[in-house]
Amino acid sequence: MKLGILRYFALASSLVTSISCSLSAAAGDATAPSFVAARPIWPKGRETEKNLFVGFRASFQAPAKGRVWLRATGSTLYRVWLNGEFLAHGPARAAHGFYRVDELDITSRLKPGANLVAIEVAGYNVNSFYLLDQPSFLQAEVVADGRALVSTGGAGRAFEATVLRERVQKVQRYSFQRPFTEVYRLAPGGDAWRRCPVVDMKTVKCAVMPAKALLPRRIAQPDYALRQPSWRVSGGELRTGITVAKPWKDRSLTGIGPKLGGYLEKELETIPSLELQSVANASSTPINQPYAPGQSLSLRAGSYEIADFGCNLTGFIGTRVNCRSKTRLVLAFDEILSNGDVDFKRLGCVNAVVWELEPGSYELESFEPYTLRYLKLMSLGGDCVVERLWLRELASAGVGQAQFAASDERFNRLFAAGRETFRQNALDIFMDCPSRERAGWLCDSFFTSRVALDLCGDTRIERCFLENFQLPPKFAHLPDGMLPMCYPADHYNGQFIPNWALWFVVELDEYLARSGDRALVDALRGRVLKLFEFFKQYRNEDGLLEKLPSWVFVEWSKANSFVQDVNYPSNMLYAAAMAAAARMYGVDEMAREAGRIRETVRKQSFDGEFFVDNAVRKDGKLAVTRNRTEVCQYFAFFFDVATPQSHAKLWRTLVTDFGPQRKQTQAHADVHPANAFIGNVLRLELLSRNGLCQQLLDESLAYHLYMADRTGTLWEHDGTQASCNHGFASHCGVHVLYRDVLGLRDVDSVRKTVALRFSDLKLDWCEGVRPTPDGPVTLRWRKDGGKLLYQLTTPAGYAVTVKNLSALELVRQP
Repeated sequence: MKLGILRYFALASSLVTSISCSLSAAAGDATAPSFVAARPIWPKGRETEKNLFVGFRASFQAPAKGRVWLRATGSTLYRVWLNGEFLAHGPARAAHGFYRVDELDITSRLKPGANLVAIEVAGYNVNSFYLLDQPSFLQAEVVADGRALVSTGGAGRAFEATVLRERVQKVQRYSFQRPFTEVYRLAPGGDAWRRCPVVDMKTVKCAVMPAKALLPRRIAQPDYALRQPSWRVSGGELRTGITVAKPWKDRSLTGIGPKLGGYLEKELETIPSLELQSVANASSTPINQPYAPGQSLSLRAGSYEIADFGCNLTGFIGTRVNCRSKTRLVLAFDEILSNGDVDFKRLGCVNAVVWELEPGSYELESFEPYTLRYLKLMSLGGDCVVERLWLRELASAGVGQAQFAASDERFNRLFAAGRETFRQNALDIFMDCPSRERAGWLCDSFFTSRVALDLCGDTRIERCFLENFQLPPKFAHLPDGMLPMCYPADHYNGQFIPNWALWFVVELDEYLARSGDRALVDALRGRVLKLFEFFKQYRNEDGLLEKLPSWVFVEWSKANSFVQDVNYPSNMLYAAAMAAAARMYGVDEMAREAGRIRETVRKQSFDGEFFVDNAVRKDGKLAVTRNRTEVCQYFAFFFDVATPQSHAKLWRTLVTDFGPQRKQTQAHADVHPANAFIGNVLRLELLSRNGLCQQLLDESLAYHLYMADRTGTLWEHDGTQASCNHGFASHCGVHVLYRDVLGLRDVDSVRKTVALRFSDLKLDWCEGVRPTPDGPVTLRWRKDGGKLLYQLTTPAGYAVTVKNLSALELVRQP
């Protein structure tokens, strides 16, 4: 090993500091949120019980004047009702041992006299990629004029609690990555406890839980808009009791144990995933009519109907239903239709909510959010009339000011799909998808975070996302120094993606540039440098990472088969992360070492035609393979191992022979093709970086427009085999269009600058608005003969630079 890197590791060891768990170190806030009177409570002795559903309520008199606030936090999730109407869903997610506080101004929602606040809390107490396995509790109060009107566990008027037994407790998980499915057994009036304070309910005694470390929410409440179906697709009769020789049994059903929390299959009261496989369509009749809001849908026993919401949406599925007899109502859903039907298991999840209903009328709404375009209503017993259908959105509310339009309508559809994808994946953290996992994945977040600045104009979501990685003193079940591949999450099986932690570092470097948040970056210094300490043990005699442990992931392609022993794309990323850390923390030796790693990769990986993915250790010597992938080439150029100047022939080959058309041409068949995540995104970035904007736009349409037209969102893969709504993909529908079509190359609210770049594009005009904390940036341009006329407005004090790559004369207009 080179002497220089030994000096670096000695320096890094001296710089690694303890990871502070204080709020001030993590967030830079002067004060933490606090409660006037409330303390955390839960039914006594049941705080670690799995899938316990508890209702809390309290009534209070509306003050004659002044603002009234509801403050709440809890574990695992809650839904808040005020006077029988939906108010909020929470809390926002935080790191282990920390809880974000919702502060809701409810003044305008109050009625004169008595008011009733009711809170349903699901205490899951299982590990997942989505929510933390922590003891259940609720801490809530209504406050006016600095005084608690009602509170949990505090002095004065208290919340009363009841166990809500209508939600079946012993049910299967929704997926490997998320906790429990929803099955309900209801009688009429079961929800009266949350609408009427005089309705009796069976209360339980609560105990006060240990005090909690509190964090501010920081981000706006989600958009809870009600959406309704746009189209009635088809209907027909069902066949039940079908025997399936080998039914699908997901690992979330069969793998319950110490490493995956839940109830064993033999303990379950009902197993919808097995029951639904014994049901099939006996007939299917096209309806093909618009959905009319006042139109009722009649479901006889053994019948179904499919409704279309028009595009992928995420939120809480709701219906108003009148049951003439005892009814078993199943709402199954998916993002697409498979052979004209809803396949509830396509995504590897149990995409269904079940209600067992006594005769009577109900307003039903799922507690958990789900993602769907198509909803299949099935009566597996009993006749009912569905009087209304809706989906209450759970989506980011901060994107309304951002606008984009171009003379080619295709780009407008792509932008709408990118914005829709983002708003469903960027709530309290950046998620990979809003469906299967709802997890805060690294790498995905690198791309989604750029879009957040474009659409929201700030970095508040990203700050919360990164802060969650900073707060814990350590990450259980992971090696010392390693970061979780997604977080907040519990990885009881010890799995991690070592190279995904490097994406965290390169994102943090970009975050510093777009936020100016030196405090959080400095608070993460010890964590970042300790990560490089972890990698030290895997450096070989050439200074490259070799035989990385656990799950080494490059992208969803053949590249994931070539990750051992030395994976060159991972080492390219390693060099980039080391250079990023050097910039952030002023460690010059890390910058020099990054250069040495790049040079070593060039010498070993480039075979004179392409970069090779990996080398294997044979008889003690490292042998470079002939495994070559498209994405490896993009890693090389994206992370500065290669440039169009240093590897001109390869660059020309990539530009001319690769791209979406390669599926037809089959050019360079020995180079395995890239996929949407993440090779295609990197390709578009490289085309932009080198000013090939028209080619970029043509390829972006080829890669993504069919997705936008089918689901209204952008996908994880280039096919429908997985999530059809993946946060990273919003980068191609939003960031690319703002930068490479509109021409807003960079909007920097920290340094108060706007950089424009105009290119030769096959468009007549384009216009858009990007928000900033200081006000919007508005740009319009149009072609007029041999001129490109543009109008730009910026917040006061912003400096503007302009680069014209087009052949037209550039003219600024007032």
